[in-house]
This record gives sequence, C-alpha cells and structure tokens, in this order.
Amino acid sequence: MNSLTNNANVPTSDANTANNESTEIASISKAARPVPNISYRFDFERFFEHLVDVSLTFTTNVDAPNLWLPAWIPGSYLMREFARNITAVHYQIMDDDNKSAEMHRAIKTDKHTWQLPQVKAAQTVNVHYEVYCYDLSVRTAYVDQQRLYGNFTSLALAVDGQEQTPVQVSLIVPAAFLADKQESHVLLACGLDATQLRLDGQQKNGQQEDGQYSYELQANSYHELIDYPFEIAEQDTFDFIVQDHAHQTLPHRFYLSGKHNANMGRLQQDVTQICQTYLDWLGEAPFNDYTFMTFASGQDYGGLEHINSTSLITPRRDLPSIDEPKVPSSDYQRFLGLCSHEYFHAWWVKTVRPDVMLEVDLRREAFTPLLWVFEGFTSYIDDFMLQASGVIDKPSYLKLLAEQVNRYYQTPGRAYQSVAESSFDAWIKLYRSDENTGNAGISYYNKGALVALCLDLTLLEKSNGRYRLFDVVKAFYSQATQNDNRRIGISSADMGKVVGQFMSLADWQEFERRYVNGVDELPIEALLTANGIKMRTNTKETADKYVPWGMRCHETPAGLKVNRVTRDSVAAKAGISAHDVIVAIDGIKADTKQLASLSTAEHDVECYLFRRDELMCVSVLPKIALSSGQQQGMTEKTFPHKVSLHLAKTDPVPDDNSDHLPLPAGWQTWLNVMERQQV
Repeated sequence: MNSLTNNANVPTSDANTANNESTEIASISKAARPVPNISYRFDFERFFEHLVDVSLTFTTNVDAPNLWLPAWIPGSYLMREFARNITAVHYQIMDDDNKSAEMHRAIKTDKHTWQLPQVKAAQTVNVHYEVYCYDLSVRTAYVDQQRLYGNFTSLALAVDGQEQTPVQVSLIVPAAFLADKQESHVLLACGLDATQLRLDGQQKNGQQEDGQYSYELQANSYHELIDYPFEIAEQDTFDFIVQDHAHQTLPHRFYLSGKHNANMGRLQQDVTQICQTYLDWLGEAPFNDYTFMTFASGQDYGGLEHINSTSLITPRRDLPSIDEPKVPSSDYQRFLGLCSHEYFHAWWVKTVRPDVMLEVDLRREAFTPLLWVFEGFTSYIDDFMLQASGVIDKPSYLKLLAEQVNRYYQTPGRAYQSVAESSFDAWIKLYRSDENTGNAGISYYNKGALVALCLDLTLLEKSNGRYRLFDVVKAFYSQATQNDNRRIGISSADMGKVVGQFMSLADWQEFERRYVNGVDELPIEALLTANGIKMRTNTKETADKYVPWGMRCHETPAGLKVNRVTRDSVAAKAGISAHDVIVAIDGIKADTKQLASLSTAEHDVECYLFRRDELMCVSVLPKIALSSGQQQGMTEKTFPHKVSLHLAKTDPVPDDNSDHLPLPAGWQTWLNVMERQQV
C-alpha cells in the first residue's frame, strides 16, 4: 500500500471521453488485489445537509442475510453506537438480467443489525441507506462544504459472514463541492491506494453540467477497509522519507486541511526527525509507507491510530508559526507529541496489541487490563522521543513530564483505582467522566505513563544500566515480526515473561502487585532522584490558590457554579456538592475573588447556596486538616502542591586528581537512550 500515490492533483475535465469517463488516472495501485465481490458507493451530493448516500452491492451466500455496523472503533474504547446515524435501510434484489426490481425495507433486529428477509442465497442485492455525518472527531465522519471525512466504521455496513471478502469502494465527489475551491489543491488523503477519475456531467437543458470525481479504492476485506480513514478537501501537503536499518526508504506524506498559517517547512523538519528516531530505535516498520492526516480547527484536539496512517485534529494555534523558535512553543510541543503518540501506535497497538483485540468483534466490548501498557507506554514514550530526536531540549521534556506528575498527584482517585482496573473499566468510565471521576479513579493514560516511567527506571536499576523499557517493547515487536501476519496479541502473563528477560521475575511481580494491580504511591521522586533529576516543590502553587476549599467553580450571573468537589476537601466536609450555585459567602455576594480571600480563613464561613431550586446554608471551616487524605498516602508534599523537575548538574572534578573528567550527573543514561541504541 502506498499512500503517496493516492492523491495527485485532480485532473481537468475531458468532455469528449466516451462513456463519460476520462482515461486520466491519478494513480494506480501497485499491489495486485483479489477481484472484489462486494462494492460500496458513497455519494456526497448532499454534503450541505451532512448526508452521505450509500449503495452496497453484493451476492449473498445465505438466505435472509444480515448487515451490521460496528458499535466502536479500534483505538477508542467506548460503545459509540455508530448505527444511530443511519436512517432506514432499503434493498432491491437484482434479476437475471442484472436489473433491479421492487424496493424492500430492511428489518432491524438489534441496535446495529439489519436483516434482508426477501433475499435468497446466490442472489445479488443492492442496498441503499443514508448516513448523517456531522461529528468533527477523528472517530466518526464529518461532511460539509469544506471537507468530506470519514471512517468506514461509521459509513460501511458489513455483510455478516462475508467480512473477509474483497471490497471495492467508490467515493463520488460532486461538482458542487469543487465549485469554490482550487481544484489542484483538492486531494484525497488515505492510507489505501486509489485511482482518481474525472466523470463528465450529464446533458441538461442543452447544457453540459460540470463533472464530478470518483476515487476508487480496494481492500482485501471489510476488516482491512475500516482501518483506512479518508479525507477529501483542499489540503496542503509535503513528503518525506525515513530509512530503516536495512537502508530501505519508507515514504511518508503529511496532509493538512482547515484554515491555518502553519510553517510547513518547520513542520516537515520536525516530524521527519521524530519518525526517523523511531526507526533508529525499532529498526524496521510494520508498514511500507505512512500518511499523516491533520485537520486544523479552533480548539478540537485528538488523534486515532490506523494501520499505516493516523487521523489528527488540532487547534491551529498548536501548529508551528512562521517565526517558531528553535525550542518549540508549548502549544507546538503538544502537537508534536500527538504526532509522536499516534505514530508509535503503528508498532504498539496496531502490531503488538492486547490479546482480546487480535480478532475483535466490534459489536461488543473487548475488556482488557492492559490498556495501561498500550496507552500508558505510548504516553510516556511519545514525549520522551521528542527529546530523544532533538526536536525539544531536555528541560522542555522535563516540563512535559512534570505536567504528568502533577496531574497524577492532583487526582485523589489514584488511591482507590489501580491502573489495571482503570484499563478494564475504560468502556464505562474514561470516556464518561463526571463530577466524581477524579475522586474515584485514575486515567490509564496518565498513571500508565508514570508506571511506564517507573518501570523504565526500575529496569535500569535492576539491570545495572543494561536494559530498560525500550528493550521490552522491542522484544515484543520482534516476536510479532516472526508471525505470518506480523501481529501478536499479549496478555498480562506475557508481560511477565518478557519483562522477566530483563530483570528478575520476582522483582516484576512485586512491581506489578504494588503499582499495576495495587494502588501504592508510585516511587516517582526516589527513582528520578537516583537518575539525576531533582524534584522541587512549589509551596506557593497550592490547591488553596487554584482550587479553594477543594472545589472547582466558575462565575455565572446566578453565582459561583460548583463543577467538582474533591473528596475529603473542606468543601466536601461542609456539605457543598457539584452543581451547587453559591450565592453568598459571609453575607456578601459570592465571586471568585471573595472565595480566594477566604480560602484559608481560620473562622467558620457562612455559605448560602442553591441546590437545584432549594436555598441552603452550610458552615465552612477552611483550615480543616486533610488528615483522611494523608491516611491515603497523599502527603502534604505531593498533594496539593505542584512540582517541577530539573537536571542535576555534573559532579565536580575530585580535588585529589585534576586529570579526571567531571562525573556524569546520572540523567544521561536515562535520557540519552538513542546513543545507547546506536552503539
């Protein structure tokens, strides 16, 4: 599959071409594929209404076949019920002359399954339905006059029992969509090969209508198809290559749509460095080429990994400016971290994955305690590789790491939910956060990243600097490359077997008991200190300053609206709850300044509030000791204060021998991983 041949500039119309199709082809798939037995046609004529008209043609091998749509998309662990965006499903049975007959209405048998009761085995069927596409996230589909974007998990009904059958896809782009655009910049971004044809318009009232485009894609199966999102829009693009250890070049292409003023040259330079660093570490890639698909918006943010591509959405302020400094701004670092995160997933989720997701049913949840391994390891390595590649410096990396540390320390739920439990409950908790989320649980992204940090530093310690987390990842990937399908599913037991190659199994089991399956406080400070990193506590950056009384609130015309209340906090002990509206404090209309001034008061504070439509009065004593919080291990030093991380200086030359070089501070072994990998 070669993503670089997908998206040549749209060719000009040729009205004299026979059969209303030009012979101009933007690209031809290099890989021979089986003849498809199932075909889809996605028509974007009604893009103004955010609708896609879909036609599905197939020959069934059973009576009364079923069609189904995934309920979730790999990489995002929530039942999203994509079928809710499909209107009625209709079908026609083709006769012997391949002509359509009477239209029937499919019968829905469950939330994401339709049955075609009139159809008999060996008959060919045309199915018609429309999909509403107006979700800007990278997980679904979005259609309007500026962009046509979609994941096939949201758009393409699967034929039950024929998911392994080759499929043909046509994406029909109407002339109206192209009317106000610079056609040479209207591109298809997709990890699949594509042919691109110009279809001439029809004669109407003696006039030739403008033509439309057809992008033709093929996939070996339905399961392959749904791993290739696509976007058709005006896009800026650049190409770059990276090399593996065998000196094979791997072409990459980066697409950027949406309004932006990004410094494309700087972006190309930095993304190339990051990608090359991954190849320098892992040696080879599980893909022949790679495509970055990015949409610049106002404030949306996210990414989703795919087999040889990633779909990203980013605030345009996170893209590099024309005068971007040598050390990237914090906003730009965030975007580079997103690129790094999703790129690494090609190895660490798409290739090495949880065992329950090796052959997964997208109609049901796939529970696993290992999401902390896949998203946690990735959330640690993504920022680490920014500094390993030289795109950011080490102080910038430590600032990013400190943000993870502070998020962990400021989440009381870390004392109640293990990172393995957080992984298992992703389906019902992570993507359904509420006012109690921080009190009852922890993110497997956040704590998983810090468990990965601790495991990395523990491996260094136990192996006297020989091994680390990067060796664990590489060992799993090496196992995957030995399989025929170059994929592997792993379990918790497999984690023990592989980690046990690099430190004693007893040490791993103790680590797993305390920090993975248990809720012991992570030894972050001790491990960082042992590796030449100083942790400093800022006693001025306290919860009293930013979260007075342990509650987060914002001003409204009615008063202070309480968003969240921390467990065991002053507010919680006084009986203040999320969604309360505080109208007066000590007889004065409540606002944030007044609340801040009384955040550490040593006398009882009278607080009037509305809960729903009922007026209540509670007495608050701001100076209550956080004894219960301390009992849970949340020491005053780590919670609620903020911490910062700093490189220790090299040790001075010993006085007794001036010929000695300065001794290293200890952090070089940890942070300079790529120098070790290249030895």
